[in-house]
Amino acid sequence: MYLFYSLLYCIALLFIFPFQYFKRTREIRKRWVREKFGRFSPNTRFPFDFFWVHAVSVGEVMAAIPLLKRLKKRFPSKGIVLSTITDTGQKVAKERSPESTTVIYLPFDISFILNSVLKRSRPELLIVIETELWPNLLRVFKTRGIPVILLNGRISENSYRGYKKISFFMKAILSNIDFFCMQEDIYVERILGLGIDKSRVLNLGNLKFDTRPPSDIPQWTERIKGPVIVAGSTHEGEEALIASVYAKLKKDFPSLNLIIAPRHPERFSEVEKMLSSGKISFIKRSSLDIRSPGPDHISGDLILLDSIGELSALYGIATIAIIGKSFRGYGGQNPLEPAFWGKPIVCGPHMENFPVIEDFYRHGAAVEVSEDGLFAKLEEMLMSPEKARDIGSRAEELYRKNTGAVDRSIEIISRYVTG
Repeated sequence: MYLFYSLLYCIALLFIFPFQYFKRTREIRKRWVREKFGRFSPNTRFPFDFFWVHAVSVGEVMAAIPLLKRLKKRFPSKGIVLSTITDTGQKVAKERSPESTTVIYLPFDISFILNSVLKRSRPELLIVIETELWPNLLRVFKTRGIPVILLNGRISENSYRGYKKISFFMKAILSNIDFFCMQEDIYVERILGLGIDKSRVLNLGNLKFDTRPPSDIPQWTERIKGPVIVAGSTHEGEEALIASVYAKLKKDFPSLNLIIAPRHPERFSEVEKMLSSGKISFIKRSSLDIRSPGPDHISGDLILLDSIGELSALYGIATIAIIGKSFRGYGGQNPLEPAFWGKPIVCGPHMENFPVIEDFYRHGAAVEVSEDGLFAKLEEMLMSPEKARDIGSRAEELYRKNTGAVDRSIEIISRYVTG
């Protein structure tokens, strides 16, 4: 079973390796290749006794940061190694992780590579954020007697259906995880449905409720005058939709500003071309550095956020927050960052990956609209700012009530820590 998986993995790797290599900049390629094969430079020092935390990309890294800080405080003698898959995850991890955290790329999921890494390091515990189920990674850690904990676990409906089709293999993979800390009751039900004993599963809540966005709003935003719509983590097709709605809104709200933040940095140029080809006037965030001669006064403008790591703080200036990845059937994005700032949240009909949004809808802390209804809803909220502020206040209240997942997670982790 594992042999068959490893064979398929290696075949797939042969095809995707060139693309993964050449899509990275020259300064990243050498380190990426070295670390993916489990070879680390002398400058990458593994602590003698440490927790290994794996967070695939930016969202998972951001969810993990409060946990990492609490781990350092609770277990000061333990080091932390944080692995990611994506380059953007690496960037955010290096910028925001606690001091002395070792940040690496997760090696390829090949047993001999992983075994070679563990022969040269001594992790006390592997903590996997959300549901990064790499079969060989989990098995190698388990074989070496290193406990594995899944934190902030979630299983989408589509993934659950897929896992059920290969339940014999999934049960073997999941048997390598000592404890499952899930985000929601529905995820608890799904993990139990895959054959896991209920004594190893708890709903600890969502770590992202404990994520505090940067309190320092970027200085360049001081140039913006008038109401602001922030469309965060947008995906293909949504930028054109939102830009067209914005153009209609400006007829009645000429000072209205729109910030569009594409989810993936590699799409920045694609969105820029789309806006340019549509003859839509816009300003690139990269032209608004304090040192640049950009406009002193921004009002009634569309801003393309071609930067990384600023979105969560930008919600702080929003009049209305639109959640990307929710209008074209992609499953939604995290609504908790605008909730932290007490901003009214507008979602499309596809928030399947974030069932917590149902609590927001029930409490009047967010609104769901279709593509056809987006213009009318935004117009209504702009014309009735007091109603919009009430929605934002409810979102902030719900956010505050649901913090504490980090503390609960630390208590579970402490069961597996010695010394």
